[in-house]
Amino acid sequence: QVQLVESGGGLVQAGGSLRLSCAASGIILRINAMGWYRQAPGKQRELVATITSGGSTNYADSVKGRFTISRDNAKNTVYLQMNSLKPEDTAVYYCNAERVLTTVGWSDNWGQGTQVTVSS
Repeated sequence: QVQLVESGGGLVQAGGSLRLSCAASGIILRINAMGWYRQAPGKQRELVATITSGGSTNYADSVKGRFTISRDNAKNTVYLQMNSLKPEDTAVYYCNAERVLTTVGWSDNWGQGTQVTVSS
């Protein structure tokens, strides 16, 4: 069984920064891709950024140039550095680990979510 534990959310003023972390635990043999998604009240969950095991990244247009995703494969941990935050970045941020290989097979996994609130 794979568990994802997120940390680093909170309240910040517009223009500020936050760093999110997500650690995957369990008997993990490989994780293909890890990423961050977010869901604002009344809206659908949307992709923020993803990173493959090889380091290839993908960002939503709305966060390009402001957010940076990184990954420590040895620790099965993904990070999201968020700079120049805007009120519209306010959402619950969810960690995702896609195509995780354990001793019992493949799975896709989500964290519980961490709240990010940006005040104007």
